[in-house]
Amino acid sequence: MQAAALASVAHTPDLFSAPARHLWTVEEVLALYDLPYMDLLWRAQKTHRQHFDANAIQRSTLLSIKTGGCSEDCGYCSQSARFNTDLERERLLPVDEVVAAAEAAKAKGASRFCMGAAWRSPKENDLEKVLEMVREVKALGMQTCVTLGMLKEGQAEQLKEAGLDYYNHNLDTDKEFYGQVIKSHTHDERLETLAQARDAGLNLCSGGIIGMGESRRNRAAMLVQLANLPVPPESVPINNLVPVPGTPLGDAPPLDPFEFVRTIAAARITMPTSWVRLSAGRREMSDELQALCFLAGANSMFYGDHLLTTGNADFAQDDALFERLGLTAV
Repeated sequence: MQAAALASVAHTPDLFSAPARHLWTVEEVLALYDLPYMDLLWRAQKTHRQHFDANAIQRSTLLSIKTGGCSEDCGYCSQSARFNTDLERERLLPVDEVVAAAEAAKAKGASRFCMGAAWRSPKENDLEKVLEMVREVKALGMQTCVTLGMLKEGQAEQLKEAGLDYYNHNLDTDKEFYGQVIKSHTHDERLETLAQARDAGLNLCSGGIIGMGESRRNRAAMLVQLANLPVPPESVPINNLVPVPGTPLGDAPPLDPFEFVRTIAAARITMPTSWVRLSAGRREMSDELQALCFLAGANSMFYGDHLLTTGNADFAQDDALFERLGLTAV
């Protein structure tokens, strides 16, 4: 009798294993986009509240530690050496300047400090300096994130050992549209870097840029590619393109704001436990549009008056918005 009972329990899968993970299809995500607006936001908000405090926003500050002169041809980027954007090329910042910037960001209320370098991939002598930056910022009690381009064998492990929490490497767009924006490296190479970072035990920060001329299907496909990774990225930045004069996308028309909010909502639903971040383009958004994005499930933001090379809402403006909306920083 007891053996039979144990055998019965042993064959009850929901007692001993988690439900099978849902792998999304492009058609399913397109169906989300096609929902009536209020229904989509309701579903996204419901999903969000199942996993997060709906009134808590994670705040990250981003610093360009090496600006300009990048050899890649990303069509949106002011830092490419191939485009005439009047951006001056700068050397890697000294460690003490980076630490001072991190201390200032922490004092303002940022919990994560992100460091970005404009190059194809880090050389070993540069990586040594970045590792020191990671160690020093980590010692301040902040979460650490870097974006250094494509990683070489063993570099992810070095970053992990130094105390890095997150590695950022955006997919930018879906595989089908990718070649219309970037030709100097492939979509698969980006996935390989993400795999190296994940294998080293790093959290992933990976998202995309909306408004580069891609279709809604391309947006849906990008979200599917992110959501269906072996483990979805812990952090998903959604950038609204800021057209930079001199780049191939310098004259790109603005995206419909409601389409941007729909993308935030679809990201929340397809990646329910990820931090979905409002990233580039937030300075151009009204307070009302940002509030809609938070309602749709965005719960992270870049905090500070500057991103890598483009402007961002300043600290005082964001603090006032938090107060108006009753939001709490985490």
